[in-house]
Amino acid sequence: MRRVAALDCGTNSLRLLVADLDVASGEAVEIDRRTTIVRLGQDVDRTGAFAPAALARTFGILDDYADAIERHGVGVDAVRFVATSAARDVSNRGDFVSGVAARLGVEPDVISGDEEAWLSYDGATRELVGRLDLAGPLVVLDIGGGSTEVVTCDAEVGRSLDIGSVRMTERYLHSDPPTGAEVAAVTTAVDEAIDGLHARLLSAGTLVGVAGTITTLAAMALGLPTYDRQRIHHAWIETSALREAIDQLIAMPVAARRELGFMHPGRADVIGGGALILGAVVGRLGVPGLLVSEHDMLDGIAWSLA
Repeated sequence: MRRVAALDCGTNSLRLLVADLDVASGEAVEIDRRTTIVRLGQDVDRTGAFAPAALARTFGILDDYADAIERHGVGVDAVRFVATSAARDVSNRGDFVSGVAARLGVEPDVISGDEEAWLSYDGATRELVGRLDLAGPLVVLDIGGGSTEVVTCDAEVGRSLDIGSVRMTERYLHSDPPTGAEVAAVTTAVDEAIDGLHARLLSAGTLVGVAGTITTLAAMALGLPTYDRQRIHHAWIETSALREAIDQLIAMPVAARRELGFMHPGRADVIGGGALILGAVVGRLGVPGLLVSEHDMLDGIAWSLA
C-alpha cells in the first residue's frame, strides 16, 4: 500500500482525498475525503483574475487540508494538487501558485482540459471495467464549475467544454428563480458546445455521471432526505426521473434549494446552471438513464500518484 494525498481545485470546490493504494490489486482504502465550496472562480469569467477574497477563502481551507495531510503521514512526494478550469488563463496565477506551494510544499499542476477529462474517466470507471451488465462504450460526464468534461475509453476523443455551473450562472441566470428566457440562453450555449463533440461521445452505451451537480441531482431524483454517498454511488437514475428533478430544481428559488437536506449550501446558487447542462447532454445523447459515481477525477488524481 502507498498512502497518497490528492487535491482537486476547481472553479467552485476544493477537494481532498487521502487514500492507501495497492497497485497490484487495484484496491483503494479511503482514509479522508473532504469537499469545501471556496468559489475560487468567482467572477473569473468576467475579470480574468482571481478575486482576493476567493484566494483568501481557498488558502484558508488549504491550511486545514495541509494539516490533515501531515497528520495522516503523507510525504510531500505523494501529494498532487491539480487545478483546472479557473486557473488556466487568469492574469494573477503566480499568486495562486506561490500560495499553494507555501502551504503544501508542491506547486499546483494546472492541467489541460484533455487531461482533466482523462483523470475523470479513470477515476469514475476503475470499478466498472468488465461489468457485463453495462452496455459499452462507457462515456463519463463531469460537470464542474467552469468546464464540463465528456470522455470515453479512447482519450483521443475526450473533450473539455467551456461550460460549467458557475460559468453558466454568472453569464445567464440572473433571476431567482431563472426566467424562461435565461433557461433558453443556457440551453442554446450548451447545445452549441455539444455540437463540437466527437460522434463517439454522442453514442454512449452507458453514461456515467460524476461530481457535485450530478450527485446532488441524483439525491433529489432518489428522494433522499439527506446526502447519502452509499445510496448515490452506482445508483441508476432513469432519464424521466432525472428530468423531473432538473425541472423541480430550476423552478426553486435559491433559498428553497438551500433548505433541501441533501444540498450543499455553497452549491445552491449555481447548481441550476449545472442542471441545465446535464439535461441538455442527456437529451442529445438519448440515453435511457444515468449511472452515478461518487468516484471521479479526485480518485483519478490519486491513482496518478501510484
